Amino acid sequence: MNDLAFPVPLWVWAAVTVGICVMLAVDLVAHRDNHVIGFKEAAIWSSLWIAIGLGFGLILLAWQGGEVSSTYYAGYLIEKALSIDNVFVFALVFSFFAVPDAYQHKILFWGVLGALAARLVFIFVGAELLQVFFWTAYLFGAFLIWTGWKMAVSKDAEVHPDRNPVVRLVKKLIPTDAKFHSDKFFIHVSGKRVATLLFVALVAIEATDLIFAIDSVAAVLAITTNTFLVWTANAFAVLGLRSLYFCLAGLLRRFAYLHYGLAVLLAFAGVKLILSETPVGKLPIPLTLSVIAVTITVSIAWSLIATRGQSAGTPQQPAAAGERVADATDQPPTDPASHQSATGRGPHPKEPS
Repeated sequence: MNDLAFPVPLWVWAAVTVGICVMLAVDLVAHRDNHVIGFKEAAIWSSLWIAIGLGFGLILLAWQGGEVSSTYYAGYLIEKALSIDNVFVFALVFSFFAVPDAYQHKILFWGVLGALAARLVFIFVGAELLQVFFWTAYLFGAFLIWTGWKMAVSKDAEVHPDRNPVVRLVKKLIPTDAKFHSDKFFIHVSGKRVATLLFVALVAIEATDLIFAIDSVAAVLAITTNTFLVWTANAFAVLGLRSLYFCLAGLLRRFAYLHYGLAVLLAFAGVKLILSETPVGKLPIPLTLSVIAVTITVSIAWSLIATRGQSAGTPQQPAAAGERVADATDQPPTDPASHQSATGRGPHPKEPS
C-alpha cells in the first residue's frame, strides 16, 4: 500500500509525546478543584485545543510541505467529527449513573488517557497489517462501510451501560459500592479496597470508547498509514474531547441529523481504503478534505435548521446520585431521550417530526 513516507526522528516522537503529556498535566492542574465547568470556560478550552491541533498542521506544512499537512488535516477533521459522537455516549453514561457535574471532568480526563493509549496500540497494529497484508484494506474498508450503514439505519436501539461486558466483569472481580464518595474511585471499607460508583462510570466510558477507537483509527488509516500522522491527528483531536463535551452537552437534541453525516464519512473512508488497493489507487487528499468538510458542514447545518425553535436540553438525569446501583440487573432510565440510539456507535436524539 503506497503512502506518504518521510523520516520522523526519535526526538520528534519524544517531543510530541512530551508536549501531549504537558498539555494533559496543565489541564489536570487547571481542574484539580472539581468545579462545575460552564459553557464559557469549556468554549475557551475547546478553542485552545482546536488552535493547538490546527497549529500543528502549520508546523507540518513548514517541515514537510503541503501534502503532508493536508493529509494531517484530513485525518484531524474526520477524527474531530467522529469525536462528536462520543459526546452522546458521555451524556448517556453520566445520565445513567447520575454522575455529579463537578466530577464529570475527572472521569473524562482519565477516559482520554485510556483513549489515547488504546488508539496508539490500534494505530501501530492497523498500520502494520495494512502494510504487510494488502487484503486487510478490503477487510477494514468493509468494516467501515458496515459501521456507516449501521449508523445510518439503526434507530431507536437501546444502549445500557450497565450491560457492557467489561462493566459487568469489573463488578464481578472488584467489590463495588453503589454510591459516590466525593471524587474518589476507590475507598476502604472494613480494611478492603472497594470501587465507587464513579469508578464504574469510568469503566463504562473506557469500554465504550474502545469501540469508538476501532472505527476512528480505521477511518484515519483509510487516509494514510503513516503512523506519525495518524497518531498526531488522533491525539490532537482527542485532547479536546473533554471541553467539546461541556460545550455541546446542552445542544445534543439539536444534532438530529449529524449521524447521517458521520455515516457518510465512515462509508467514504471505507470506499477510499478499498480503492487504495485497486487500479484506481488512493483518492487525492484535496478531494478527501473537501468531502469531509462539506459532509460535516451540511449535516450540522441541516440539523440546526431542522431543529430551530426546539429546546436544546440534555438527556434527563435519573433520580438521585447513587440510586443507579452497580448491580447489572438494574433497569435503565425510563426517559427514552436518555438512552435513545440512532446510530451504531452511540445514542442520538430523535429526528424532528
